[in-house]
Amino acid sequence: MRLSRHWTDYALLDCSDGERLERWGEVILVRPDPQVIWQGGRQSPLWREAHARYVRSNSGGGQWQPLRNLPDEWQVSYRELTFGIKPMGFKHTGLFPEQAVNWDFLDKRVRQADKPVKALNLFAYTGGATLACLAAGAHVTHVDAAKGMVQRARQNAGLSRLSDKPVRWIVDDCVKFAQREIRRGNRYDLILLDPPSYGRGPGGEVWQLTQELDGFLALCADLLEPERGCLLLNSYSAELSPAVMAYLLARKLAARFGGSVHCEEIGLPVESTGLALPCGSTAIWTAA
Repeated sequence: MRLSRHWTDYALLDCSDGERLERWGEVILVRPDPQVIWQGGRQSPLWREAHARYVRSNSGGGQWQPLRNLPDEWQVSYRELTFGIKPMGFKHTGLFPEQAVNWDFLDKRVRQADKPVKALNLFAYTGGATLACLAAGAHVTHVDAAKGMVQRARQNAGLSRLSDKPVRWIVDDCVKFAQREIRRGNRYDLILLDPPSYGRGPGGEVWQLTQELDGFLALCADLLEPERGCLLLNSYSAELSPAVMAYLLARKLAARFGGSVHCEEIGLPVESTGLALPCGSTAIWTAA
């Protein structure tokens, strides 16, 4: 498992009984996590110090329950990147801290390139991967169907003092955007995608991961520079194991271009136990 070990403004303090105890800067949050199936053993005294807990509803969704003085919004930093954090619906905060291990991979990939890198970030959310690529010197196209998430990504770029870097911010359905880019003849050295299990585009387009991903990866293959390209696929869907993701990349990319595929879970170290909590899966194809 690849772990995000280099945070200072975030920590997974403890996890038990279906919940995570997390520190985001100076704010402590309790959030549900379906992976945490073990019972008892809450070791951290900070469970009693939480500022808020996300409580699920029996009818679906849920809400944040303030326990202490909870800010409306605050900031955390990772290396030179800064992100706005805000308790939102469906237990989200606007950031997935386990993705830092992928940001480090992208940073290294861009900095070691022998010429400027063109990167395409699809299903780009609030821009963690976009900012990592920009800070390393890439030219980035950031695409997400949710206007509000693209706006938050732009705000994060401002917080990270990257607003003047070469980036295109695009609100669009990712499939339609990829199809147009192919027709325009555009190609990218680096493609990043973190598709949801289910979603809708700005025009009502329906996305279902297990039905759409195979065909979408074929579109991405047509957008890659095959001689020096790299594609990073991340997923939080229980239906996609790392091995399944690697199989997809082997069929769509390695069989066509050569290169290699690597897959692994990503996760976070748990301070109270010294163990690691799996938080998702990543598969990476590289031409060389």
